[in-house]
Amino acid sequence: MEPVMEHATVGDALWQGPEQASRRLVLLHGWGADADDLLELGELLVGPQVSVVSLRAPLAHPAGIGRQWYDLQQSGWPQLPEARSDLQQRLLALDTSVGLQQTVVLGFSQGAAMALDVATTLPVAGVIACSGYPHPDWQPQDLSLPVLLSHGEQDPVVPHGASVELERRLKAAGAAVELLSFAGGHSIDPDLFAPMRHFLERCWS
Repeated sequence: MEPVMEHATVGDALWQGPEQASRRLVLLHGWGADADDLLELGELLVGPQVSVVSLRAPLAHPAGIGRQWYDLQQSGWPQLPEARSDLQQRLLALDTSVGLQQTVVLGFSQGAAMALDVATTLPVAGVIACSGYPHPDWQPQDLSLPVLLSHGEQDPVVPHGASVELERRLKAAGAAVELLSFAGGHSIDPDLFAPMRHFLERCWS
């Protein structure tokens, strides 16, 4: 029987598993959620020997519940540049305990957009973007890292075509990208957990 991962809150992040490890999974939640939203997914994808860090978005959601990386309701997303800088600094800070070369960043929805925008500028091991979308001015350059995309074909929140566009831009930049589509909505399909685990092992091998 595997030991149960312990959860700890450190600053604006939730941690599970060892702080010092040879592998790390960083989780970025979606708009209106919070750092605890993806922790169960982390437990399902990796074992207790992997350090899992779920980052809390810096801003309060306008509805008063949950958090946001930037306000989607503001025209032109003026908070996006600061959100990029904040996330980059936080990922670089994590490099002191587990190297970015052994870190995979997984994001959902707005968190997926942030993961692709910021993590692809850093020497991470890979990126998983679930139900994500490209920021309008995001154009990846000369990527060699692996990227896994997943998206529901009936997603009523972020259209499936957003991940098709992500795939196009990533391929144009040279990334090893795969898009896993499923018959569903704005969610992470449990049937994709096995290919996600396989992707993580490939990134860390």
